[in-house]
Amino acid sequence: LKRSLASQSARITGSESPHPAPRVLVASRNFANDATFEIKKCDLHRLEEGPPVTTVLTREDGLKYYRMMQTVRRMELKADQLYKQKIIRGFCHLCDGQEACCVGLEAGINPTDHLITAYRAHGFTFTRGLSVREILAELTGRKGGCAKGKGGSMHMYAKNFYGGNGIVGAQVPLGAGIALACKYNGKDEVCLTLYGDGAANQGQIFEAYNMAALWKLPCIFICENNRYGMGTSVERAAASTDYYKRGDFIPGLRVDGMDILCVREATRFAAAYCRSGKGPILMELQTYRYHGHSMSDPGVSYRTREEIQEVRSKSDPIMLLKDRMVNNNLASVEELKEIDVEVRKEIEDAAQFATADPEPPLEELGYHIYSSDPPFEVRGANQWIKFKSVS
Repeated sequence: LKRSLASQSARITGSESPHPAPRVLVASRNFANDATFEIKKCDLHRLEEGPPVTTVLTREDGLKYYRMMQTVRRMELKADQLYKQKIIRGFCHLCDGQEACCVGLEAGINPTDHLITAYRAHGFTFTRGLSVREILAELTGRKGGCAKGKGGSMHMYAKNFYGGNGIVGAQVPLGAGIALACKYNGKDEVCLTLYGDGAANQGQIFEAYNMAALWKLPCIFICENNRYGMGTSVERAAASTDYYKRGDFIPGLRVDGMDILCVREATRFAAAYCRSGKGPILMELQTYRYHGHSMSDPGVSYRTREEIQEVRSKSDPIMLLKDRMVNNNLASVEELKEIDVEVRKEIEDAAQFATADPEPPLEELGYHIYSSDPPFEVRGANQWIKFKSVS
């Protein structure tokens, strides 16, 4: 029916459309500019009021969020494939299932704000502004990677993005330090400091809480609770699984981390709280990872396949956004399918680049240690091997 309508339309206008029929129909359909949605109320700690329970999603923002989440999902699946082909080596932690966290957090802050996270960092690297090409090329250890092929999965950086950090919990004091710099320099900026439920029991996190509260630092501490620290469930690892209350003297929110609109509104609320000079705030994002902890973990020895499938079928962040947009006339199924096709092509092109780009030469091993220093020599594996370091 769609094809016959399109061909009749083309005959009336006297020309055949170069695009397939669904694209013509999508272009001519009148969509709503925005829609209002109810979102889950956040659990609160030491707060009289929290984020709103309704929010407006514009068609433009919805399409942007959908494309970004779909890109992160496809990028991670491609990384999985390249790893199994032994093109990507070493540590590799994938975040498929947690897309609403990285995209929703970015939607709630400014590009001038700061973000630091642990080693499940590919999604945040993308949302902070780097291309899929640079990320996949970094995973394959190529010159075109965002860290020149020397950082790999756990050590990617961008403007106002401080990694990717491999030591469990160590990024949290660093995030407090970035927030201190924001306050010291008198800038109206905040730092999002992320860690997982597995890292939430680290002592250095509580030290960072204390200093941030004493100095009223504009720091949003964010616990991405995906229910398993490596292979250990939160119930077996933590005496209290109310991670949003762990700051004690720091106010906290527990947020539905599978709903991008919930994450966005909570982030806006938390950022406004910090910018007002009240000090730090804590957010717990309740989310879920589909893959295992890392590529060496099949992810089904400590949880059932049925559990994973139930989350996929009921709470998938991309599916939730897609259903909202289609059911409220913000987009059509055909339009979103077109985005899917474009995203797949972008990922395939990036993967081609990431496998064809050359590896950095050995003589550049010591390059890029400092950003703007004169060249100097770096000792190699033994004292007789010297590498030149160029900024």
